[in-house]
Amino acid sequence: MLGRNLIPVVGIYVFGWSAALAVFNYWFDGLVALVAIITAMVPRAIRESQPGMAGPLRKTKAWETDDGARKQGSLVKNVAGGVLTWVVLVIVVGLPYWIVLIPLHSLLFGPELRRALVESPALWFTFGSLAAGHFWKAFRSGYDTMPDNELKQRVRWDIYLLILRAVSMFFMASYGLALIMVPLMALVLTYFEIWPDRVLGAVFGDPKRLWEYDPEKGK
Repeated sequence: MLGRNLIPVVGIYVFGWSAALAVFNYWFDGLVALVAIITAMVPRAIRESQPGMAGPLRKTKAWETDDGARKQGSLVKNVAGGVLTWVVLVIVVGLPYWIVLIPLHSLLFGPELRRALVESPALWFTFGSLAAGHFWKAFRSGYDTMPDNELKQRVRWDIYLLILRAVSMFFMASYGLALIMVPLMALVLTYFEIWPDRVLGAVFGDPKRLWEYDPEKGK
């Protein structure tokens, strides 16, 4: 955890990274982690949304043909529904990461960052490795097989931490202080990962009872 969060610090003080590239690393790392969790959860959401079969089908050729057509149509519908669900969740759940682009606009959309990304294949490898690590972790976490209450607890725990990560990036909006804020950001994010219960408890209450909140009932 410390090594991953220190990548921008090492980049700035050893490899001469710009402030824009260091800030982009933190933004990209958090957003990809969020996308990986959503991607790992979508198959379960689609599967659980399907109605059960009303009864067994007769094993005749006509029924088998109709059944095959229905399965093919259902597959297309499920894929389209899954993609739409994924897009909506990435937009809505990742909203803090999209909002933080507003104060960080001059850093993340400037020519300095584009030039660094285009000219250095090593950066593509670095960011690709970060993304692969997050997807590997998300699909190994067992979101697809957890009981419902355990799933709620785990997902809310992980996503709330990533949202707080995005909120903390607002402190990096000052270009002149970016080089100072990057090492501080590394320490803050490391604290988030080593003592997540303290962070969540300070903002959301008892971190062991996140699964109890029901938006539909208001409690």
